[in-house]
Amino acid sequence: MAIAHAASGQVIDVQPLAHQFCDARTVALFKSNELEVMRLVMPAGKTMPMHGIKGEVTVHCLEGAVELTAHGQTQRLAAGQLVWLEGGVEHALTAVQNSSLLLTIVLKK
Repeated sequence: MAIAHAASGQVIDVQPLAHQFCDARTVALFKSNELEVMRLVMPAGKTMPMHGIKGEVTVHCLEGAVELTAHGQTQRLAAGQLVWLEGGVEHALTAVQNSSLLLTIVLKK
């Protein structure tokens, strides 16, 4: 089954999940030829191993807190904070608390 992405001009709700967190799943909100935006849901303790993406990435913590490892350092990203990574930068995430993140990925072929 194909995932339904938002249409151009459609409003998308990215507020914190709060009490709906346990039922939430990671989902691609939209994808175009050059850009993808996802809501990443990470329960406390979940990790995303070190990896790199060709295009630039932003990671915006909507709720909770995660540890982001990139550029040889680990730093905490809390609700309301955003980080930008250049294309190709290896990075990893670990959820310190139940967290949801808004990821923006510039797609490069």
